[in-house]
Amino acid sequence: MPRRVAIVNWRDPWQRAAGGAELYAWRMAEQLRDRGSAVTFVTGREPGQPRAEVRDGIRIVRRGGTFSRYPLVLGWLLRHRTAFDVAIDCMNGVPFLSPLALARRTKIILLVHHVHDRQFSLYFGRFLAAVGRTIEGPVARRIYRSGPTVAVSASTAHALRRRLRWDGPLYIVPNGAPSPAPLPRGTSAGDPSLVTVGRLVAHKRVDRLIEATAALRADHPGVHLHIVGRGPEHAALAARIDELGLAGHVTLHGYLPEPAKDALLAGADLHLSASRYEGWGLSVVEAAAYGVPTVSYDVEGLRDAIRDGETGWLARPGEDLADAVRRALAELQAHGPRFHAACRGWAGRFTWAESGARMHRLIMDDLDAF
Repeated sequence: MPRRVAIVNWRDPWQRAAGGAELYAWRMAEQLRDRGSAVTFVTGREPGQPRAEVRDGIRIVRRGGTFSRYPLVLGWLLRHRTAFDVAIDCMNGVPFLSPLALARRTKIILLVHHVHDRQFSLYFGRFLAAVGRTIEGPVARRIYRSGPTVAVSASTAHALRRRLRWDGPLYIVPNGAPSPAPLPRGTSAGDPSLVTVGRLVAHKRVDRLIEATAALRADHPGVHLHIVGRGPEHAALAARIDELGLAGHVTLHGYLPEPAKDALLAGADLHLSASRYEGWGLSVVEAAAYGVPTVSYDVEGLRDAIRDGETGWLARPGEDLADAVRRALAELQAHGPRFHAACRGWAGRFTWAESGARMHRLIMDDLDAF
């Protein structure tokens, strides 16, 4: 039976700071649309964006800026409180509190990519960080206690239970991965090509990748790091590249269209991540779809997206990231085809169609698959 579904998310995929959470939300919108639901994507608005439009058969409603989106979106939901059978409320640190606005008969599904409790202190002072942790923890736990919660990985589910003391029903609906057309690869252990894809924000710690590249020059003089993405850390990263004399070894590409980004991924020896907080690691599996393994720290989310020693490498406790990359390059030189095949096989296990089917079954209360 068709359902009227609202997906409430912090941003839409066409905003400058959009990332994996936005891609996930939009892919779910597409999948539910394809299964007969009438989908409305409710989100914030950047200057110049229309307040409402229809894109690919999905209605988009935009209200409010960085902080005003929360009360304005909640107000819009209240005015349309009987318009939806289901709402997927995406909690990117702070949820939209949709159960306070929508009719009691509306099924609310809370979607969580990763737990932000420690992350609030990176971006806010002590008071605001405490407010954020309170809303994400006890407030959200009480408001959403009667409905299902979706986590994108086992790490996120574990963190919800352990750190937020979440006691309601939890289901895992993972990210999908692309099914790319084959692109030519070129790998060279002598002049390795490294790439990282993601937003340039503090918790991604891209500066550590730049410093690792500087250290790698001693035994890989032709090493080159490609940084794909945009964000508030761009200027600081550019200054760090200049300070270390890496203009010929690190390229800040900014935003790249999908074909150009995919070409960089397909031609890389390794994909890197120094992120401190992840719910999964969408770029890890995107790289794996092209046969490219990832080196990262052993943190939540990334340890789910990487099969250590098979589709990538997790830095050992106390191991310098540059040393982990050296170890990975040596193994690739010896056994490259094996790793490339394992990466493609791993990525092939994740599809948006299967994830969309799981979300649809949750909406329809068909829980046998979980």
